[in-house]
Amino acid sequence: MGRLARAFTAVGVTVAVAAIAGCSGSGAQGSAPTGSAAGRGGGAQAAAPAPTESNPPGDIPDNQVYVPYRPTGGAFTGFTVKVPEGWARTVQGDTTVFTDKLNSITITPVPATAVPTTGSVTTTVVPKLRARTPKFAAPKVSEVNRHAGRVVLLTYQGDSAKDPVTGKVVRDGFERYAYYRSGHGVDLTLSGPVNADNVDPWRIVSDSVTWR
Repeated sequence: MGRLARAFTAVGVTVAVAAIAGCSGSGAQGSAPTGSAAGRGGGAQAAAPAPTESNPPGDIPDNQVYVPYRPTGGAFTGFTVKVPEGWARTVQGDTTVFTDKLNSITITPVPATAVPTTGSVTTTVVPKLRARTPKFAAPKVSEVNRHAGRVVLLTYQGDSAKDPVTGKVVRDGFERYAYYRSGHGVDLTLSGPVNADNVDPWRIVSDSVTWR
């Protein structure tokens, strides 16, 4: 009987050890999904997508601020025009260019002996632009009213210069306004991608020309 009791005791110890090992194993298996979920959560947070652009390429924001620009030198300084605040400015002779991303505003005072007409712009300006604008197309000349008075508007399309970094070329739309007053003219050219919705910004700029 002593041997039988010892046998039952040994069996009991073995069962207890197995039970403890089973509990330990189930604990380890239970903690693995928790750890994996945390890992997956961290990975998802790290791979969050970048914010979507609020404006398509070439679109000028609706909240853009405009500031008056008046040339301080050159052939003629008797006018002001509003331009978007913060745009880069370059000056070449009498021509001033404001640029931001894919858009540009070019302002050139010119001597003028007569009021520009649709006929004069068609015969003198269009051929010059055709010669220097890559893939020049769709010229249309008309007269429009702006705050400064009646002006001649030339719209056309052309390819932009190749981007020095990406090598890409953008198809641009152009609005060229010819202003005139007392022997002085101002050529204002607005350009940007043909698919950009800049009707309102371009109207603000073209309507802001004021004689001094």
